[in-house]
Amino acid sequence: MNNYRQRDIEHTIKDRGLLYPIDVLVIGATGTGKSSTINGLMNSVVAKVGEGVEPETQMISSHSLHQYLRFHDSAGLGDGIEADKRHSKAIIEKLCQPCMVNGQQYGFIDLVLVILDGGSRDLGTVMKLLEHVVMKNISADRVVVAINQADVAMKGRHWQQDLKRPDPILSKYLEQKAHSVQQRLRDSTGRTIALPTCYSAYHSYQLPQLMDSLIAHFPYQRRVLPIS
Repeated sequence: MNNYRQRDIEHTIKDRGLLYPIDVLVIGATGTGKSSTINGLMNSVVAKVGEGVEPETQMISSHSLHQYLRFHDSAGLGDGIEADKRHSKAIIEKLCQPCMVNGQQYGFIDLVLVILDGGSRDLGTVMKLLEHVVMKNISADRVVVAINQADVAMKGRHWQQDLKRPDPILSKYLEQKAHSVQQRLRDSTGRTIALPTCYSAYHSYQLPQLMDSLIAHFPYQRRVLPIS
């Protein structure tokens, strides 16, 4: 997907006077497929994927799709209280990281992509992450929520392996899950996000739609940070 809508991305950035590349911080609980998602969007293995019970990403690493878009893969939460404190601190520091342009201080991170696990009903870790970390450090219109692992939702039932897509029953379930996540986040944070995209990084299902969602959330102005 290296060249997917690259001209649209370039024109949007330049028309709005944004700094580039657009920097996207990818966050979520351990095992949601952050690294796999980045690899899928970049159509290349650039982020190392963990196998087994050990998470692979232990710090924030950066990967450029091209000169106009860059992803930052963060460590997953849910591996223990002390580890979560360290990872949350690193995420906050990244969200507050400044860049100076002509004497004005702007936020280095432009967007946050929050990835949920389509095969899990437990959103507690992500809710805390959004409430206490993300929403307090960046505006809701710069937050994109997506649901990965659509292929293992409903315990893998109704996923059409030959077509690499859900059947109508699973499609309806995923749509309901997306609406449920949207409502739960509205109730818990008081902020309204766009309806999450359901996708499968492993099967490359709806990765273009995920990229479309990111492009749709490109800001209309630079993210100004107060000078401390």
